[in-house]
Amino acid sequence: MNNVIPEERIEAKIYLIRGQKVMLDFDLANLYGVPTGRLNEQVRRNIERFPDDFMFQLTREELNILICQIGTSNLISQNAISSWGGRRSTPYAFTEQGVAMLSSVLHSKRAIQVNIAIMRAFVKLKQVLATHVEVSRKLKELEQRVDSHDSKITQIFDAIKKMVEPENKPAKRIGFKTEGKEGKL
Repeated sequence: MNNVIPEERIEAKIYLIRGQKVMLDFDLANLYGVPTGRLNEQVRRNIERFPDDFMFQLTREELNILICQIGTSNLISQNAISSWGGRRSTPYAFTEQGVAMLSSVLHSKRAIQVNIAIMRAFVKLKQVLATHVEVSRKLKELEQRVDSHDSKITQIFDAIKKMVEPENKPAKRIGFKTEGKEGKL
């Protein structure tokens, strides 16, 4: 039971909402193998374990933006708010700390294994983001160097052009100058 869920599947369920990396309640319930209502029931029973920086409820606007970003089929088919069944409220978003706290309210071997996999996915995401930040910083440094080199290269080309291109002055004649037709010296 070492690899309960592939990391790619978990990483695809991590969204950036309100500037935080989060997982939504219905995705977590799916990964844990429990109904979303059961997961949220356990959270409500232990609400003191989930402060605002661990969990928050999406607004309808945030949900609509999310639906547009990840596609309607994923959210609307099972989880969208409707009057014909399904959800009656917007989903809850759990930060990394909130997901870690879920392990204390969901008691099963699968929940433990899924939590470990999710924590590893969050760590991997942090490492990837840190790498991207470092690469971005190095690219900016390189751009600055290239910009300074561009001006120096332009100066070199200007100097070469001056040496290669003839000046527009009339050329002086070389040799003896003669006066008149006889050619006196």
